[in-house]
Amino acid sequence: MAPSRGAVTTFVGVVRDHHKGRRVRYLEYEAYPEMAEDVLGQIGQEICERWPAVDDVCIVHRIGHQDVGEVSVVIAVASAHRVDTFDATRYAIERIKEIAPIWKKEVCEDGEFWLEGPESMPAPEWE
Repeated sequence: MAPSRGAVTTFVGVVRDHHKGRRVRYLEYEAYPEMAEDVLGQIGQEICERWPAVDDVCIVHRIGHQDVGEVSVVIAVASAHRVDTFDATRYAIERIKEIAPIWKKEVCEDGEFWLEGPESMPAPEWE
């Protein structure tokens, strides 16, 4: 860790056992890998432009079969101070859901469902 970094904020997305009243058995993620890597890098660049105090961003998203309880995505944002790292981390997960060519299929007890786009609470208006 660079000695100038006083804060690292992380987000870890974990496969949960339910969604909209359905019992989830597992998830399947598919991606266009080359494009997904470029888009994740783009998101990192966007963060560094919007929050100049941020000096490092790391985003990793798994693909393939993932059981309940497994980690599917990890985001880490580093800066000298914590103030920007929280907003930047949230921005990263919302942008992944918005623009990354990564698709999620939920396999539930009552069927399979492809999910598209952001499903979490609306993102704040970014300046």
